[in-house]
Amino acid sequence: METVAVTFDAETLRRLIDAAAGAMISHADELTALDQAIGDGDHGLNMKRGFEAVLAERDQLAAKPLPDALKAIGMTLVMKVGGASGPLYGTLFIALAKELSAAPSQEEFVRAADAAFAAVKARGKSDIGQKTMLDVLKPARDALAAGRDPVAAANAAAEATIPMRAVRGRASFLGERSIGHMDPGARSSALLIAAMHEVLEGS
Repeated sequence: METVAVTFDAETLRRLIDAAAGAMISHADELTALDQAIGDGDHGLNMKRGFEAVLAERDQLAAKPLPDALKAIGMTLVMKVGGASGPLYGTLFIALAKELSAAPSQEEFVRAADAAFAAVKARGKSDIGQKTMLDVLKPARDALAAGRDPVAAANAAAEATIPMRAVRGRASFLGERSIGHMDPGARSSALLIAAMHEVLEGS
């Protein structure tokens, strides 16, 4: 990502929402299959439902300043996404909203990523190495701060959850049987990062 500030006009916000929602909707079956292996089996459906609700409000959201749009997206996800994912993803977007200006710089993005990571960590009472979305958020943040590709970092981090033993969430009930499966929250986080990064790189 460039160090110059990115201006989030209505068109950029529309494209971001389209990309994020499209990633969740098109990968719903994959996320469901991942969650069927070690969770409740509803992650894909829940994420699809939440982002369909966001997509339905796209034009209204895009008319808002970036912080207000992110907060509204977070609130929608809290209300529409079931299970643990709704509060966690809602918390993520709301935390970003508190840190980003209408035209954030790379430094702001890094600071916002730090705040979002801390907020999700607190909400989920989890940490790195416990086979959760945090295992993707932190490497992506570190790559962004270092000027490296956060998408490659996120994808590699999602893959790295496969040999982990789950410590938090429904997957933790499986103990050793959770090993050998990618965490669905890690995968959905990587998908979102890739979708949004592609839009921002083209801005």
